[in-house]
Amino acid sequence: MEKIAVLALNGKKKEEIDVPSIFEAPLRFDLIRRAVKVTQSVKKQSQGRDPLAGKRNSVENWQTGYAVARVPRNKGSGFPKARNAVFVPQAVGGHLAFPPTTAKNNHIKINKQEKKVAFHSAVAATSKMEIVKDRGHKLENIKSLPLVIDDKIQTVKKTQKIEEILVDIGLWEDVIRAKNYQKLRPGKGKLRGRKYKHKKGPLLVIKEDFGIAKASRNIAGINVVNINRLSVENLAPGAMPGRLVLWTQSAFNSLSKM
Repeated sequence: MEKIAVLALNGKKKEEIDVPSIFEAPLRFDLIRRAVKVTQSVKKQSQGRDPLAGKRNSVENWQTGYAVARVPRNKGSGFPKARNAVFVPQAVGGHLAFPPTTAKNNHIKINKQEKKVAFHSAVAATSKMEIVKDRGHKLENIKSLPLVIDDKIQTVKKTQKIEEILVDIGLWEDVIRAKNYQKLRPGKGKLRGRKYKHKKGPLLVIKEDFGIAKASRNIAGINVVNINRLSVENLAPGAMPGRLVLWTQSAFNSLSKM
């Protein structure tokens, strides 16, 4: 079985451990894409319309004999919209014939076995240098993948200490890449608290949190996730496999049971 080096917090080799067989899984990018779509569909909020939209009118029906369409019309006279057709779907300002409803379930489903294969494939893709590099990550100071670090990193509570560790193990260039990228988002998202688009940096997978999550949350591009809550979307944001991942030793060993 192939061996992989475990790094100490100073970036030096501490010991060697076996690589779990999950990293030999076949790469199924089609299943990764499906699994990410399923995760994103669950996050979507159902759209709806006001039940009274287009129906707030005082109307009358003229019946026959006026050589005009028999549709509801505004009551009254002496104002621009008097006698205009209202309420019905074909009228200006009328209600929608079949508006979207919050009762509709937009969640996409996936087979359990396909989801499992997608997860294994996403994990395996994180160990391929060419795939990780194609995703845009900086690997100049990284000799091999996957990257495994001592569990002591889980107890770090200072952001400055985390930054020093990232410099020592060669991940700081990728953090700088994420920090320097800021692109204006197209569309209405600018008005909804997400004005800029940002790059994804390294992902830190841990077994237990003793302060590392809070210490890392203000570093650009960095995400910290527990191995028990690790999803395909964490490993392949935007359905693009090959995220740069830093595993703690205990989390890495847990992969053999998944």
